[in-house]
Amino acid sequence: MARGSALVFWGIPSLAALIVGLLALAVAVAERKLGQTRRVALRRAVLSALLALGWASFTLWLAQSGVLAHFEWRPPPILLLLVFTLAGAVALSRSRFADRLLLGLPLWALVGFQAFRLPVELVLHRAALDGTMPSEMSFSGYNFDILSGLSALLVGSALAFGWLGRRAALIWNIGSLLLLCNIIGISLAASPIFHAFGPGHLNVWVAFPPYVLLPTVLVAAALFGHALVFRKLRTLRGQLLNASGTGSADRRRLDTAC
Repeated sequence: MARGSALVFWGIPSLAALIVGLLALAVAVAERKLGQTRRVALRRAVLSALLALGWASFTLWLAQSGVLAHFEWRPPPILLLLVFTLAGAVALSRSRFADRLLLGLPLWALVGFQAFRLPVELVLHRAALDGTMPSEMSFSGYNFDILSGLSALLVGSALAFGWLGRRAALIWNIGSLLLLCNIIGISLAASPIFHAFGPGHLNVWVAFPPYVLLPTVLVAAALFGHALVFRKLRTLRGQLLNASGTGSADRRRLDTAC
């Protein structure tokens, strides 16, 4: 497989590193807001980052070993890794770790986090131009996930300023999750398992380092983020119902809680 341009080769791991950094920052901010000391918050942030780096390193090692490139195996190892990654992201969103993030972070931050998908899509577009990745997986094909990254900036900012409320966040979250599911489906369709776009448009690059970080870190982070937004919205709705006996000003404040 062709290595591709430097932008693609270094862009994917750089964005994965950005995700790890944002995770550490989110943990530190959430823990401080929940009353933890700076020392404890820093320790938990570092631990979270180390665990995320451990997962990324493990998937890089798998890719380097060549195991993931055996698409002829049944079931293909890359498919098993993808299922495990996505299931793990959903399970993590239901954990105590996620509970701390939900309590300590505002809704606008959870939405705005998804803006990382904008540079991801720009890197994918270059990968398609290089021939490293099938063009169907970029916004020049059937992947419109760049809209998720762009809209995350706009919706997140509007939530922060109180211009939008929970309903808008819910609509955005559903739409962006559907766009994420769309590109996951396209990626599977383009794999050698299904080769839906022909033998010249096969998605094999994610079986090699460092591109394996695209599904195991970047896609997983996007899915985890969407699950957190759904949970945050349910939490805010519960707070709004509990505050139904308070004044209208309090209800408006909760409805746009960010």
